[in-house]
Amino acid sequence: MTRRSLASLAAGLTIILSGLVSAPAQAAVWSSCDQWATWSSSGYTLYNNIWGSGAGPQCVWADSATNWGVWANHPNTGGVKAYPNSTRWSGRPVSALGTLSSTFNVTVPTSGVAFTSAYDVWSSDNQHEIMLWMNKYGAVGPLGTFQATATVGGHTWNVYRGSNGHNAVYSFVRTTNTASGTVDIKAICAWIRNRGWFGDVTIGNVQFGYEITSSAGGKDFVTNNLTITAT
Repeated sequence: MTRRSLASLAAGLTIILSGLVSAPAQAAVWSSCDQWATWSSSGYTLYNNIWGSGAGPQCVWADSATNWGVWANHPNTGGVKAYPNSTRWSGRPVSALGTLSSTFNVTVPTSGVAFTSAYDVWSSDNQHEIMLWMNKYGAVGPLGTFQATATVGGHTWNVYRGSNGHNAVYSFVRTTNTASGTVDIKAICAWIRNRGWFGDVTIGNVQFGYEITSSAGGKDFVTNNLTITAT
């Protein structure tokens, strides 16, 4: 499967969104348009995760744990509306990480949108958040202040450090957009620890998805393949 839209969600499912009724014609293994829809398979949990103010309709589908996507129609206004994502648990301190890495391949819109394709890596107590921006389009930007340009984890990033008012946020924004690649997340965690920004924290959820601010008219965000290895 390549790209899906609202019309390609589960057969027989009727969706009523903003007065529009659509009956999808082709079945996925799982699909939903519920705000907090979740689905677990093969150690991954997929979240629709519509949480921002003023969000529009969004539907998620999965052909497998590693091949999924969303159709999103969020208005052209500011503020993050949703972070549909796939999550895997690590549960190891930075010093005890064996392998923590991920390979991804996505097909995303590049115009008429504002979003980033990003990893969101959390400490188990949710006090530290590492964001890895693999590509970004439109009027979006990281929290915090610029700290350094660093080559670590297989990529070159502009690194920012700040807070969202609840937890510390470390944003690694790739200097050029990419739609596929492999990321050594363990190396990035060690880099942060070596700078003294956090101690030997336990890494909890490792997420990958789309932090969407706007996608007016309806856009497809397709994860052709995503694997997260945590040992």
